[in-house]
Amino acid sequence: MIAVKITGTGSALPEKIVSNFDLEKLVDTSDEWIQERTGIANRHISTGETVASLSLKAAQKALEMAGKSAEEVDLILVATCSPEMLLPCCACQVQSGIGATNAVAFDLNAACSGFVFGLSVANAYLQTGMYKNALVIGAEVLSKIVDWTDRSTCVLFGDGAGAAFVEAVESTSKSLSDGIISVSQGSDGKKGMVLACEDRAVVNPYSDAVQKMGYVTMDGQEVYKFAVRQVAVCIEDALKKVDLTVSDIDHFVLHQANIRIIEGVAKRLKADYNKFPSNLKNVGNMSSATIPVLLDELNRKNTFKKGDKLVLSGFGAGLTYGAVVVVW
Repeated sequence: MIAVKITGTGSALPEKIVSNFDLEKLVDTSDEWIQERTGIANRHISTGETVASLSLKAAQKALEMAGKSAEEVDLILVATCSPEMLLPCCACQVQSGIGATNAVAFDLNAACSGFVFGLSVANAYLQTGMYKNALVIGAEVLSKIVDWTDRSTCVLFGDGAGAAFVEAVESTSKSLSDGIISVSQGSDGKKGMVLACEDRAVVNPYSDAVQKMGYVTMDGQEVYKFAVRQVAVCIEDALKKVDLTVSDIDHFVLHQANIRIIEGVAKRLKADYNKFPSNLKNVGNMSSATIPVLLDELNRKNTFKKGDKLVLSGFGAGLTYGAVVVVW
């Protein structure tokens, strides 16, 4: 039996911190209004940092913690919906930057669910024996696709990157009892436009389209209802697969989108809210980066003890949702 374990974590945030009071100068809003509705007070915003540069820093920290060299990395996955370049992919830029000459590298996009989907993909690769380890990174610079005149969205998002190094370890157990023990995922494309961002229009010598900038648009109420309902169902499904209950879980590391969503999920699961750590107040919604950044913060504070059971769960554009159960 192969156990896929997280042996290193890392994170990186832009230096610039933008407070709610700073945003009061840009749009018609207030610190009280933002905190009451979202739980966010500050966010880190790029002044030049890129998805690739933040990913690279987070990856290096994860490798350092795991005690691995870049040459030992087999696979690099970067989950992002805000890359600077269409080609080459961000994962290949990370591969070059850290010197992971033996790694296969590619990106995936499941928006805010991206890191959880990335862990799932890495787990599948490692369980087959195709690769022995992987760097899974969630990274975003959302500030470049946010409409800074739209007070309903610009107050929500921040930039950053988080990484986890996972390794396949031989286990004597006949059942999965260590590392990643369960995965549940889903998508609902019919509701895709409730959270969207257009890319380039089809502009060429044979079309009549006009190029325009695409910015994030969101139906907040629909996203809230979807997240509270579907995340709880997804978590329960992941737990059911391994005969666990909500009360068996020590830490719920959820996507940090909105404090009301986190509270809603906890209430729907009838779970102890103290088991839902959050850094939302200081970093905002960083899409695919939220879970790995929070995971790294908690890990470096020695929050997790050997044998602790964690649920990592993300939800976002697509619409997509996923949950991974991990025994630390």
